[in-house]
Amino acid sequence: MSEVTKDTVIEALRKVRGPDLEGDIVSRNMVSDVFIADGKVYFSISVPAERAKELEPLRMAAERSVTAIPGVKSALVTLTADRKAGAPTAKPAAVGHGHSHAHGHAHGHSHAPGPQAGAVRPQKAGVPGVGAIIAVASGKGGVGKSTTAVNLALGMLANGLRVGILDADIYGPSVPKLLKISGRPQQIENRIIVPMENYGLKAMSMGFLVEEDAAMIWRGPMVQSAILQMLRDVAWGELDVLIVDMPPGTGDAQLTMAQQVPLAGAVIISTPQDLALIDARKGIAMFRKVEVPLLGIVENMSYFLAPDTGARYDIFGHGGARAEAERIGVPFLGEVPLTMDIREKSDAGTPVVVSDPQGPSALIYRDIAKRVWEQFTGSKQRQAPAILFE
Repeated sequence: MSEVTKDTVIEALRKVRGPDLEGDIVSRNMVSDVFIADGKVYFSISVPAERAKELEPLRMAAERSVTAIPGVKSALVTLTADRKAGAPTAKPAAVGHGHSHAHGHAHGHSHAPGPQAGAVRPQKAGVPGVGAIIAVASGKGGVGKSTTAVNLALGMLANGLRVGILDADIYGPSVPKLLKISGRPQQIENRIIVPMENYGLKAMSMGFLVEEDAAMIWRGPMVQSAILQMLRDVAWGELDVLIVDMPPGTGDAQLTMAQQVPLAGAVIISTPQDLALIDARKGIAMFRKVEVPLLGIVENMSYFLAPDTGARYDIFGHGGARAEAERIGVPFLGEVPLTMDIREKSDAGTPVVVSDPQGPSALIYRDIAKRVWEQFTGSKQRQAPAILFE
């Protein structure tokens, strides 16, 4: 089987006509960097935001052209609605009684200076059937964010809610391993993907679509497009809450996710260390900047419990996240200890909430899940009604 190269892909795409049959998508600079891994081809096509739905046949034509190349197993082609500076925006939906509670804001102002400063912000498109989308985020990697997100989702499930989880970490997806899910999701009509499932939890991750050792070398627009496709082109069904395991840090992918997805709120994961708290503050600042409610902070690896004696050791210090939450006026959701039980069961793909549901660690996660849901439902009840001036 011949090796597929970027040049081969680009040459095939030169046969795909641009919008309104003007030129081709390569000569019109609409194609992003092309990434190839294990015979699978990934790229995005930049189109005007207001024409994204209309140009779906163009995306399909590009996909067909690439999959016809000998040696190509499959192609993931997404439309990226990159709006150039000064380009006209689509008319926003009217804000009033029918606005989504998941957004959580009805402010009649914008932070951006300029003549449009008094305009109502356009609504973010929600996901049909999903009641609330809650982000689990951290200012840096290595703080146990994904483990916490999975156990939080399973804790909500155990508390009686209908729950799904979206692994938005394109570069380092962890959910497939943490939930012990393998294989590829099925596609149904209109290219809608059926989410994978284990332990009663519906899940979607880039890890289901690419090989585990594939290097994801994508630019920002491709990451953004892939995340939004995994969010909106998936048959989630009826969910009370969708947990989003955000990428670590506060880069372009995280900011785009916060700006374009109607997040009901965010949960920040930190360890007790001062350095981790510094990074957590960046995440908190980012969500506040884009007006996403902060549902609280979880202190992970809060203390170490010796497996033989049960003695407690504050290896990383203790109480830093609680003090930070009090300082900035954000709810403190709880402390998760560093235990061999959590680590071993996470590595085995049998999270403690399902493998030892009455154990101390599982009860901690279920309590945090209860607090998160109470924060969301409480903040929703406290929201003022939207006022429209005709």
